[in-house]
Amino acid sequence: MNKQVKNISARLSLRTPQKDSLEILADIIEMLDLKKHDEASLKLELEKIQASYPTVSDFERDFPSLCFALATGVGKTRLMGAFISYLYIQKGMKNFFVLAPNLTIYNKLIQDFTPGTPKYVFKGVAEIAANEPRIITGDNYDSGKMYVKSSLFKEDEIHINIFNISKINSEVRGGKAPRIKRLSEYIGESYFEYLSSLPDLVLLMDESHRYRATAGVNVLNELKPVIGLELTATPQVESGTKTIPFENVIYSYPLHKAMEDGYVKEPTVATRENFNADDFKGQEHMLERLKLADGVRIHEETKTELDLYSRKTGQPLVKPFILVVAQDTNHAEELLKYIESDEFYDGQYEGKVITVHSNQRGEEKDETIAELMALEDPNSTTEIVIHVNMLKEGWDVTNLYTIIPLRAANSKTLVEQSIGRGLRLPYGKRTGNEAVDRLTIVAHDRFQDIIDEANNPNSVIRKGVIIGKDVAVEKKEAVTITTKIEETIQQEVQAEVDKIIENKPEAKETFTTNRVNDIVQATQKAMKKFEYLPSSKDLQKPEVQAAIVKEVKEDLNTQELDLFPEETEKFVAHVVATSVNNHVQHSIDIPRVIIQPVGDVTWGYKEFELDVKNIHLQSTEGKIVIQNLRTSERSTLNTSGMIYKQENLADYIIEQLMNYSDISYDDHAELLYNLVGQLIKHLQSYLADDEAVENVLAYNSKQLASHIHEQMQEYYYQTSENEYDVKISKGYEQLGNVHYTMVVEDGERNFRNPVEDKSKIRSMVFSGFSKSLYRVQKFDSDSERKFAVICENDPKVLKWFKPMSGQLKIYYGRGETYHPDFVVETDEVKFICEIKAESDMQDEIVLEKAKAVTAWCEHASKHELEHDGKEWGYLLIPHTNLNENMTVDGLKNKYYRQYK
Repeated sequence: MNKQVKNISARLSLRTPQKDSLEILADIIEMLDLKKHDEASLKLELEKIQASYPTVSDFERDFPSLCFALATGVGKTRLMGAFISYLYIQKGMKNFFVLAPNLTIYNKLIQDFTPGTPKYVFKGVAEIAANEPRIITGDNYDSGKMYVKSSLFKEDEIHINIFNISKINSEVRGGKAPRIKRLSEYIGESYFEYLSSLPDLVLLMDESHRYRATAGVNVLNELKPVIGLELTATPQVESGTKTIPFENVIYSYPLHKAMEDGYVKEPTVATRENFNADDFKGQEHMLERLKLADGVRIHEETKTELDLYSRKTGQPLVKPFILVVAQDTNHAEELLKYIESDEFYDGQYEGKVITVHSNQRGEEKDETIAELMALEDPNSTTEIVIHVNMLKEGWDVTNLYTIIPLRAANSKTLVEQSIGRGLRLPYGKRTGNEAVDRLTIVAHDRFQDIIDEANNPNSVIRKGVIIGKDVAVEKKEAVTITTKIEETIQQEVQAEVDKIIENKPEAKETFTTNRVNDIVQATQKAMKKFEYLPSSKDLQKPEVQAAIVKEVKEDLNTQELDLFPEETEKFVAHVVATSVNNHVQHSIDIPRVIIQPVGDVTWGYKEFELDVKNIHLQSTEGKIVIQNLRTSERSTLNTSGMIYKQENLADYIIEQLMNYSDISYDDHAELLYNLVGQLIKHLQSYLADDEAVENVLAYNSKQLASHIHEQMQEYYYQTSENEYDVKISKGYEQLGNVHYTMVVEDGERNFRNPVEDKSKIRSMVFSGFSKSLYRVQKFDSDSERKFAVICENDPKVLKWFKPMSGQLKIYYGRGETYHPDFVVETDEVKFICEIKAESDMQDEIVLEKAKAVTAWCEHASKHELEHDGKEWGYLLIPHTNLNENMTVDGLKNKYYRQYK
């Protein structure tokens, strides 16, 4: 991969299809002659492209123009930022013209290209930060303010022009010249003439399928940019009943790939179990009301799941909304009136519904859509949007979760238009929570039609030809990392074998690779029988090595190895000595100390007010079946069911809460009934009667119990007398092999190299260590990587490693296992080291762990010092205080923890 492509991809955290697209741009930029073209030279440029990308049959412009077709939700705006970054950094190009299809996307592009905004497209690109681009728009390009200091014409400044094609289209109606072509008194020519004179103008067209054949685009052809880059999820133009595909698509990443790779929500369709549409013939309004009611049930379940997910993970709260597709404006008004009436769930949705009418035109229509963008705000009161024939308009919301189509449409249109509007993921990636990751279409009467369309090999969910270049698959492989002990033993033993064969060539047939490996493995096996010794250094005693040699020879005899007797004795002794010496040199003895809290440990939950504001579950009248359109997997809403009737309402939830191991009924009964009572009171505030409340409690008991349990965790407390049960066994723990997965393409990375995209550090494998007991290591954070650098730089550090889970037998709290970040041995002390976020340094659980670890260190020190070993200590280090100029001793002076 091109070095600059890799660099920009890492800084901007590009997804695989974005990275592939950037790589293709880098490829074609080297092929093309970046200049103004006439008909003859344009033909030559097309031939160059076709030699490598034969699917491009025509540029379809008066300049080289290529289309990158990426599915909705994959990230076309960020890709535009990557394109501009690459062209500026690699080729020094400074003039860009970005075209938007409508006012909404135009405003969104201006925002995303403005520094300091949440989705700033150049965030992390140092070269752009050092030369911040000037954003010139369709609203300010001809203002005197723009030219006051002639800053527009600075040679070293990057200019990004953002224009709305719909406005240009409106200006050229009746054969008029657009405003951009009119004379500007500030520059003595039209802005269009100025742009067309630029030798490095690049045209970027967002959602280009929407305006490909418009008069405005024909005007822009006259700009003669050196290259055009089109981005769209729909590389085709609809002309009547015909679909005309683009001829200049160089890369395509279709929707079905985005679904498979987890970049968008999973589309599903829902209906009632055993539903029969014939039962509603002549009663279409009743069917509508049934679909609305079930859509709200799904919506409320989703809302509760999103609230629970936010509490569990600490991620921002996402508030979902429903999209209802009405037949026409009158139908939309009727639906609004019904949904806000007392007849529909007792008027709970009054004031929470907005309508969008299809009779809105031009800027008014765009402004209305812009208002809908506020739906992503968790404080928004809108929960239902009634739409009329506007599914093709550009939405960029991530919190649309339920669609109720009430407008007649064929199954193909239902699938394509519906899923196209709600696939964006609120957290940028799948969470693994089914309710959080899916989009549901409520289509009782069209359930089978939609399933059949989804299973059609030519549907958008199945079909998708990859054009121009195969989509790169991030290939991963499992790797087993052996300790340095094994690596150095193999090297030294092989050197001894080479020496034997050099002196006695006839021994070559005896000292085969397999037979030598048998001896090494027999030695490792024999050494394990001596793990009861207080220290690995005891293995170096002559009598112990003699005993190991004896064990090895007995094992070899059972395998009937035909070795020269005189050479066997010497070679086995050499392998044993080599193995023992390397084990002592390349390991850190960990005493077999097991520690766990005992005595008076008091724990429980404080009283609190239950947060129920996002719970509005509705009563159930039959199961709702939800089927995944891509995988055909089925789930049933409210699968717990009303198995049997409880004597009182609270017991539906209390019974579920008792399944949690950290809840003691005897100790917490009063609190539990108080919390469940708050929940029941809330349900009674909006449900019709206690029968409906019981229905909700019974069918949602697990979910509601989980909601309560998750909030209880925030009010957990624990006190103890700092007493621990300590068991010390003879011997020490040996290091074992570590198993990783790694991205083959990325390979190993030198641990001293800074990581630009720190969110990806967990997937990286680092090497280049001299003191680590493993040749490669993985880190959970960049702070851990920095600590490894400190260990490697510190002359007093002899060796270090990241222990495997369970390698140290330290237990805390309610029996949880402590898993430290590092074990470090210096010339004087051994340390257990933990790197923590500074905000967590006083966290109750962190402090509880510290008590247990310091108690372990106290007993481990006593045991080791009795056997000529070293003292153990515990360092709890805030992540913000790690720099490469530090030493472990220096950190000890500030962050050493003692048992109290």
